[in-house]
Amino acid sequence: MHRTYSLRSSRAPTASQMQSPPPPPSSTKNRWFGGGSLANSFRRQTAGAMGPELSRKLAALIKMEKNLMRSIELTSRERKEVAKQLSLWGEGNDDDISDITDKLGVLLYEAGELEDQFIDRYDLYRITMKSIRDIEASVQPSRDRKQKITDQIAYLKYKDPQSPKINVLEQELVRAEAESLVAEAQLSNITREKLKVAYNYQFDSLREHSEKIALIAGYGKALLELLDETPVTPGETRPAYDGYDASKQIIIDAENALASWTFDSAAVRPTLSMAAHDDDEYDVHDLAEETENLHTTEKEWDNENGNAVAA
Repeated sequence: MHRTYSLRSSRAPTASQMQSPPPPPSSTKNRWFGGGSLANSFRRQTAGAMGPELSRKLAALIKMEKNLMRSIELTSRERKEVAKQLSLWGEGNDDDISDITDKLGVLLYEAGELEDQFIDRYDLYRITMKSIRDIEASVQPSRDRKQKITDQIAYLKYKDPQSPKINVLEQELVRAEAESLVAEAQLSNITREKLKVAYNYQFDSLREHSEKIALIAGYGKALLELLDETPVTPGETRPAYDGYDASKQIIIDAENALASWTFDSAAVRPTLSMAAHDDDEYDVHDLAEETENLHTTEKEWDNENGNAVAA
């Protein structure tokens, strides 16, 4: 496909990869999938119907996110195939169309690669949400035990108010409530911590992907400016195309822009209108630092709390 210049040649790590090393490949990759497949529907339905009741809703969300990521993977593959086909089609046209479609194919192929990288970073969000699901599942038994003892006491008080088992059960209930308090506090703390970390991962991946796609779109439009669309009359010869150097430089500039992009150089910097002070502003640097401080990998979580429930 890439007859003149390619972004797919071996390259050094980009600035954003140096700032934040890329995660391992997503666990959703290289699996059979389909956006509307029966398997996707089955996974989504069973996730909300099986397992501990406390964790069912989050389990369903995690399964839905896996289906979403598989759809993005399909989009990535299709986009790269489209990029190749565009270049193949343009090859048989005039010199200017051949050169420009080839370069457009390079940019569109890179967009497909970015979607592939986006999946890997997005998976960090999903893995972190799984840790909340796991702690929810671990809390369910303490809730069930407390409820069971409570029901037993209520039944005995109704059936046999003088039963000596009531005192024994009430002592067990005190212990069960103490255990439940510890478990509930742990669930509350971990949910807040992991939720913040997880969605920082998601929004960081969305932000990087969106800004890089915007860069590609800008360079793609610059390539189109090299195409002479002046109408010619029958028999008239169109001026010879001399944009090879310019189109190659646009691709080089695109590569450099993508390679040097970091969160520090991001173009979009949101502000908060409801800040307590007029000079308060959303500080992305503090947010990135906070995310790094709270970062906990799935492996570390498993080592501390046992093996996680498989998604």
